[in-house]
Amino acid sequence: MIKIEDLLIVDPVDGEYTGSVKIGKGKIVDIRRYHCTPKAILMPGFVDVHTHGQYGIDTMSAKAENFEEWAKRNFEQGVTTFLPTTVSASFEDILKVEDALAKLPSSIAGLHLEGPFISKEKKGAQNPEHIISVTNGFEQILRYPVKIITAAPEIDGFNRLVGICRKKGIVVSIGHSMATYSVLRRAFEMGIDRITHFPNALSTLHHRELGVTGSGLYLDFNLEIIADGIHSVPEFVDFVYRVKGADRLMLVTDSISATGLENGIYELGGLKLELKGKRAELVESRSLAGSTLLFNDAVKNFRKFTNCSLKELSKVSSYNSLLSLGITGLGRIKEGYTANLALLNEDLTVLKTIFKGEEVYNK
Repeated sequence: MIKIEDLLIVDPVDGEYTGSVKIGKGKIVDIRRYHCTPKAILMPGFVDVHTHGQYGIDTMSAKAENFEEWAKRNFEQGVTTFLPTTVSASFEDILKVEDALAKLPSSIAGLHLEGPFISKEKKGAQNPEHIISVTNGFEQILRYPVKIITAAPEIDGFNRLVGICRKKGIVVSIGHSMATYSVLRRAFEMGIDRITHFPNALSTLHHRELGVTGSGLYLDFNLEIIADGIHSVPEFVDFVYRVKGADRLMLVTDSISATGLENGIYELGGLKLELKGKRAELVESRSLAGSTLLFNDAVKNFRKFTNCSLKELSKVSSYNSLLSLGITGLGRIKEGYTANLALLNEDLTVLKTIFKGEEVYNK
């Protein structure tokens, strides 16, 4: 039994209050509210549903032991749930990744396929050689452990893709798309309510055509946000927060294997990229190539950019992503919930991470 006392407890539903939390058998078993000067902030463990890698680990080439190491690295950032994310690749290479994740580390909730069913015009840092329309045999990659697939709604066969994903319980997210408002409206009416790394690699807002960017703001889509100040300037992040509110936003890193490494030349999906400081660009086109963002920094940045409340911060850093995936029993500080928790100081630096009731990181 673990008891953590004199806390500022932050729950996405009940809000902020001071007190203590008791943990037993991996669950939160008791919460006591009382007035105190808190020694630390307790939030639900963070959730990153879009990350390609970090510290030299790459989803596309990782083996089982690499995913275990990745999970440990995430604990340092307060991340207790994450989805390794692919890039557009051959079916053969995607199936190899799925095989490597056949026995998931328990903090991995599944796999996010980013492509290959996307727009070449909005490929971003995706390899155009592997971008295709929905074609015969596509169902073979839609198997365990896939949880999300990012696709462009204007591609041929999109409706077929949605139908198969719905049967398999896979969430479809719109991304890398040139779609118009009318296409986005139809997708939304089909029940698709999620957009990948908004507003990057999406058709832009114009006063005579909303595009994906305008549609994401206008309709009730849930939006992934990379809060690194590079993919979107801080003012844009704040603008999206003011328009959509915290209930519709999900922080992600979109981090690549070069994250946490020194400046130099690296690779993403067979394409060469250059890392300079916190910015990664494709060597050939100078397009942004994912991010070098760590999740704890995303949390700090979003708070700085928006001046949101801690309750709202717990929504965008955990609760909303879990809701989007239909995962229950996580993401709250409430009796009966799994004790996946992040203990932070006033600057929102992670001091401790608790995973299934066990302390897995201590700064």
